[in-house]
Amino acid sequence: MIYFCYFLMGLLIIRLLVALVNYLSFAYLPKVAPLANEPNISILIPARDEEENIGTLLEQLSTLEYSALEIIVYNDNSTDRTGSIVKQWETKNPNIKLINGGKLPQGWLGKNHACNQLSQAATGDVLLFLDADVSVRKDLIKRSISHFQKYELQLLSIFPKQIVQSFGEKISVPLMNWILLSLLPLSLIRNSKNEAFSAANGQFIMFKAVTYKDIWPHEKCKAHRVEDIAIIKLFKQKDLACDTLLGDADISCRMYDGLDTAVEGFTKNIFQFFGNSILVTISFGIITTIAPFVLYVNLGIWWFTAYMVGIVSIRFFVSLASQQSVFQNIVLALPQHLVFLVIIIKGLINNQQKRLIWKGRNILQD
Repeated sequence: MIYFCYFLMGLLIIRLLVALVNYLSFAYLPKVAPLANEPNISILIPARDEEENIGTLLEQLSTLEYSALEIIVYNDNSTDRTGSIVKQWETKNPNIKLINGGKLPQGWLGKNHACNQLSQAATGDVLLFLDADVSVRKDLIKRSISHFQKYELQLLSIFPKQIVQSFGEKISVPLMNWILLSLLPLSLIRNSKNEAFSAANGQFIMFKAVTYKDIWPHEKCKAHRVEDIAIIKLFKQKDLACDTLLGDADISCRMYDGLDTAVEGFTKNIFQFFGNSILVTISFGIITTIAPFVLYVNLGIWWFTAYMVGIVSIRFFVSLASQQSVFQNIVLALPQHLVFLVIIIKGLINNQQKRLIWKGRNILQD
């Protein structure tokens, strides 16, 4: 048992070092720098029942300081006012175009099909896929293109700064970065060819158009529930330059509007966070739950205290890197962890039942 205790402390130290490195690496877009050129950009937005968000995003995109821009929205069989809102913006801004989707073909997931249809309509040199619930500010495009050009990237993804308002969001949404930033040094995504170091976020994912249309990654990953991670792994397999960064004030998102939707959303992705391994996911959940008690029983109060200091330190550095409230994430660490365990359990149940309804569709169908 003593060696198991050493293993628990070793894993904690590794996660703490990863979180510290991610904080110190300042993994955000650089400030605006002179561009080698201004490529034409197609901003591509898949939208299904997004009447609360789509108008705000189109208004923000219309104010961006970038001239070579087209904006295409794919209305994926929305049952609300999404289509009519986009039509109104079409009349205001000639750069905006609406595509009304048809029946979802067999074998496709909705978002993957929408992105594929958008890419076929796009004419830009660079394709930028944005989710409808993202908020952007005026320097985002120039900063993104500057970084894209500097490192000659084929794929750039950003995890937007997450906006949390309700208590349910505060005990669920921070889990994404708690997992990501304590297990994966973001700098290795660009600096290592190993596909194990892969993370991406479909809320913001940018491609060089000629490369995208040579591979058609959304088509290749048409049935993948977590297409963003699958796509970046595909690009790494082909030895194409990729990078993933954290968002700051120029790109933010209120991903979910409460605990129930957050749990549903993370449930469909939870195993992919751990390399699509159910065993690794369960093991991580069990280890991070029992570790303090195992150390206390076998090694005493000082080891227990050291472990708890490590837990708090991880949340401290992850919160700083994510530009989230340090105090809030430390105080709510226990309910956040309980929600994490609930997500794992619901993920196992959904996999067994082959049923997970997301935006009116069962995305776990065979």
